[in-house]
Amino acid sequence: MRSGTGKHTSAGGIIYTGEWHEDKMHGRGTMQHPSGALYEGEFKDNMYQGTGTYTFPDGSSYKGPFHKNRLEGDGAFTDTQGLVWIGEFHGKAALGLKMQHNI
Repeated sequence: MRSGTGKHTSAGGIIYTGEWHEDKMHGRGTMQHPSGALYEGEFKDNMYQGTGTYTFPDGSSYKGPFHKNRLEGDGAFTDTQGLVWIGEFHGKAALGLKMQHNI
């Protein structure tokens, strides 16, 4: 049973490096997908749970809270042009996003 800190590579090429508890990804960690996607943040019971950053294969990213592998709550999405959109995310929905202006 895995416990503590370590690295695991799945048969599908997913690489997890981070904390384990009772044989589950639990605590801080990093998960790299073969597609180029990358998640860095908190895990609970093998899921993205808590605060983290998910970088998509195209280079865009989301930073904020996750709940059971879903974007959930006040976060920031940075698109491929570097524009930052802030607002409330609920899974695939993100109504009322506002572009962040740097003055």
